[in-house]
Amino acid sequence: MFDEIHHCSGSELENANVWGLQVLTKIQGLATYTLALSGTPWRSDSLPIVMGKYSDPDGQLLVDYQYTLKQAIEDGVCRAPKITLIDNEHLSVTNSEKVESFSSILEMLKQTKASYQSVIHNQEAMEYLLGLGCERLAMVRKDSPNAGGLVVAASVQHAQTIKEILSQKFGQTVAIVTYRHEEPLAEIERYRHSDAQWIVSVGMISEGTDIPRLQVCCHMSSVKTELYFRQVLGRILRVNSSSEQQAWLFTFAEQSLIQFAERIEQDIPESCVFANMGVLVEADTSVQQNHLGSKALLGSHGSQSSKVSWGDGSNGSTNLYGTLGTFDELRLGAFRQRVISAFVVS
Repeated sequence: MFDEIHHCSGSELENANVWGLQVLTKIQGLATYTLALSGTPWRSDSLPIVMGKYSDPDGQLLVDYQYTLKQAIEDGVCRAPKITLIDNEHLSVTNSEKVESFSSILEMLKQTKASYQSVIHNQEAMEYLLGLGCERLAMVRKDSPNAGGLVVAASVQHAQTIKEILSQKFGQTVAIVTYRHEEPLAEIERYRHSDAQWIVSVGMISEGTDIPRLQVCCHMSSVKTELYFRQVLGRILRVNSSSEQQAWLFTFAEQSLIQFAERIEQDIPESCVFANMGVLVEADTSVQQNHLGSKALLGSHGSQSSKVSWGDGSNGSTNLYGTLGTFDELRLGAFRQRVISAFVVS
């Protein structure tokens, strides 16, 4: 019996990872009965999952039984998610030669060398998104006083900055857990049984972590794969005994995240197929590294002299919570929100 079988990849020895190799050589085709479970049955590297069967030639996974999120919501097992995409109407990128203005995050990222890192590490952008999360959590806690919020951060330094914003600017109670903690599971357990409002995580709370009181999530990670997005969303979907069962996820309107949100009702997204090329498929290289330096903020071809501004203000914002690089001078402008409500019963 296997849980989260998607971690084991390979249809043959040549394309198997370490875990998949053990299944292929010692279990698959040898065991009389096997049961393999997964809430996200696909891989970001497009490799096949061990013991999985795929259609030919389109590479769609063929399952023996599927219990969909829609069914789980109808059965009262999961909450119906609402995803809020945050955008900005007045963005400008300044370098030593010119100033360019843009009407959306998507437009800026497509037409400049600025990266998504410049958004998630910007002081005003962080404060705006976290402010929405705090406002929503406060509303939920009126009926469910023990409800909690999760922030998924890009790095340990990023998490520390977020914690300070939540505690100092918004007066929230905050726990933090990262892969650098000596006892991260103990920290998660303390939060699970406390009444603290927020927990900020780096690489620790995605799949397999059960904290049903979580009902609000601020997705501020630099990891932008559909697998990770759905795993994070799943942290706020587990129903508990509270009277208020809302589930809200806030993130920025970046191209990949927009697409993930728009097709959240697809249990196995059409984009997640096994790419059968007859050769090893290289790992997904689209995931950005969790660095805060100017080069990371600008991408591989960026210039440290460039600046990004949000809004029409002429004065750069002061960073009260640590240095995020000379590039980070985004300013609060005319933000807008788009809410995607999934599985709405008509």
